[in-house]
Amino acid sequence: MLCPKIRSVETIDDHTLVVEFDNAQKRQYDVTPLLERELFAPLRTPALFKSVQVEQGGYAVVWNTNIDLSEFEIWSNGKTAV
Repeated sequence: MLCPKIRSVETIDDHTLVVEFDNAQKRQYDVTPLLERELFAPLRTPALFKSVQVEQGGYAVVWNTNIDLSEFEIWSNGKTAV
């Protein structure tokens, strides 16, 4: 299944993303379960979490060179946002 690319991302609290895809649909994605993993633990810092950006090409959202989430993960496991 082809996955739409990410157009924009914003944070709505200290652990939830709202991601808009290039098909105009939006998904909410809660990163809280990922914070138990060592790789994602730095996202507990609100300032870092809120610094999220769309990777060039729309294939992921990124925080730094080590932490990212793919468009497939967000599309597949995010909840439809209004």
